Amino acid sequence: MAKTSSVEKNNRRRKLVDQYAAKRAELKAIIMDQSKPMEERFRAQLKLSALPRNSSKTRIRNRCEVTGRPRAFYRKLKMSRVALRELGNNGLIPGLVKSSW
Repeated sequence: MAKTSSVEKNNRRRKLVDQYAAKRAELKAIIMDQSKPMEERFRAQLKLSALPRNSSKTRIRNRCEVTGRPRAFYRKLKMSRVALRELGNNGLIPGLVKSSW
């Protein structure tokens, strides 16, 4: 099990990303628009850099929903390989069969 503080920190980051997503997209559109004057694009760049760092989507760490483990994460299932194996062995995941040879 991962530290509760790490999991909570990641959850706070997710909330910030959701909160600032529209504003970040708007500022990035201004920055990328070559038809706008350079001063306006620069002001948008300054506003973007003034936003909280944790409002950036790249700061989110994919973590297992069951254990909070940050590595060996399957995006499709939203869990780590360890949790997947445990639940699979217990027969809690339909269609998953333990391989043995």
